[in-house]
Amino acid sequence: MVDMGFRSVLILLPVAVFLTLATKAGAQQTPGGSPSKPQANHIPLSRTAVSDQGSVVHGTYRNPNFGFSYKIPFGWVERTKEMQQDPADLSKSSVLLAIFERPPEATGNTINSALVIAIEKVSSFSGLKTAADYFGPVTELATARGFKVVNEPYEFVVGPKPLVRGDFSKERGSLTMHQTSLVMLEKGYAVSFTFIGGSEDEVGQLIERLTFAAKKSVGM
Repeated sequence: MVDMGFRSVLILLPVAVFLTLATKAGAQQTPGGSPSKPQANHIPLSRTAVSDQGSVVHGTYRNPNFGFSYKIPFGWVERTKEMQQDPADLSKSSVLLAIFERPPEATGNTINSALVIAIEKVSSFSGLKTAADYFGPVTELATARGFKVVNEPYEFVVGPKPLVRGDFSKERGSLTMHQTSLVMLEKGYAVSFTFIGGSEDEVGQLIERLTFAAKKSVGM
């Protein structure tokens, strides 16, 4: 279960919850050196969602409100509810999807790859005009948790959608945790996609599962 410390930070910035959780659960070592097998809470084939939170159908999370979908890796576990805040405040900020290669509480000798998709009301931030501005607090939180900046925010296109990308890394013993965040401003929200992996290639493969619907052209 996510502790109250996670929840208190979530009210201010959803991605902070993920950064804290990733720092603690990124690569816990087992005494025997072999990774634990995923436990309960595997991604269901179908999940009914509330309002604009999106839904998971046949292993793919879809959010028509923000126009994207994400193909969930087989066997991953979901912790969306555990990372959610009070439902009464979902209009301000919310974790839309939180998935991990193995349960965050499970031990292993590899980086626990993960993805968290979150939204935050733009009006919650002072002076937030562009997606790049969002990386101000994100970078502050990441560096406070021991991450270093690999790449400053830059434009990154996924299909037809331009986003802003920032890359971070953190040493975990003999391993390196790689984190990439993609951010867009849409319908009054900052929408963030935060990926964790054991290598840059792995993070890239996770990003490739994200797709955006092409905008329909308006007829003459």
